[in-house]
Amino acid sequence: MFSRVSVGRISEIIVEQIRLLMRQGQLKPGDRLPPERDLCERFGVSRVTVREALRMLESSGLVEIRVGARGGAFVTVPNSDRVGEGLADLVTLSVISPADMSEVRMVLETGIVPLVCERATEEDLTGLEDICQRSETALGTGDYPENLSLEFHLRVAEATHNQAIAMMVKSFIEPIMVALRPARKTDRELSKPGTDAHEQLTEALRRRDAPSATGIMHEHLLRKVNLLNR
Repeated sequence: MFSRVSVGRISEIIVEQIRLLMRQGQLKPGDRLPPERDLCERFGVSRVTVREALRMLESSGLVEIRVGARGGAFVTVPNSDRVGEGLADLVTLSVISPADMSEVRMVLETGIVPLVCERATEEDLTGLEDICQRSETALGTGDYPENLSLEFHLRVAEATHNQAIAMMVKSFIEPIMVALRPARKTDRELSKPGTDAHEQLTEALRRRDAPSATGIMHEHLLRKVNLLNR
């Protein structure tokens, strides 16, 4: 499967070869890459170069390095965490503004509401109601953690029972936490109306009222966009 490399930054070329094999389906999640010695021979490079390439693949979340007699480099199932980390860096470095991130959320999360109305199970709805209850309790103690809101929105996405949608929404969680940190001084302005909106949305979802639920989600996220645009 592998071809010898001799030009450019060799470790990066090795990474691209392995990445291409994954995309083509020749390497699947759970597959073990050949041992380092074999990879050195197949690529025609040193062990140091192979190890650098494996570290790059590991840092990208594409392989897992295991130690021991049954260890080695194993192909993994990519998750949304890497995407979220990259978006968080872009927000931190001001390449993407917090308001821009919130506008993307508004488009994405408003769009999935009809699917949630159609597909949400009793377990999904009960889970949303539980988060709302915990949010009310947190507001009562004056200690409302931002991760409660993000947990709610992720649970809504999971209620579509579409893994791609859930992964996309999850990838925005860390960037949104980064985006909201400058607005911590206005937490009270966000938390109470946000919790109220979550409760209203959950009630609309339980009624399977897609137009009302979509409107509630839109107004809820628009409030955050406007706040971050101040």
